[in-house]
Amino acid sequence: MTEINREVEDVLDGVGLLHAINQMPSELSGGQKKRIGIARTLILRPDIMLYDEPTAGLDPITCLDINTLINEVQVKYKTSSIIITHDLACAKMVGDRMVMLLDGRFEREGSFNEIFDTDDERVKPFYDYNFIV
Repeated sequence: MTEINREVEDVLDGVGLLHAINQMPSELSGGQKKRIGIARTLILRPDIMLYDEPTAGLDPITCLDINTLINEVQVKYKTSSIIITHDLACAKMVGDRMVMLLDGRFEREGSFNEIFDTDDERVKPFYDYNFIV
């Protein structure tokens, strides 16, 4: 087995897709395609992973799986993550420090609770949309 094959198998195993090593892209589900995207980045052994809307277009259960995977990848591969998302459930589950942009400007920074513990009428609709109370 070549070193390249070992690396491919390692990252596929790391994202839970070793069993799909011989599948064609058209045979993969949306969640599997997200996992492959993560594996493609992990093969480079980056210090920082950039995720752009990692849960977009996924069902709620698969979103939880991807969020869990992001947390696992950070630990297993010793990476930091920058996640751009409108999915506040994702942000809450994977983020420890957040920045909120409003009208293209950095408006709030802190933990999830610090960001949304506000009476700011520009912030409240984001929370209400994601977590209908």
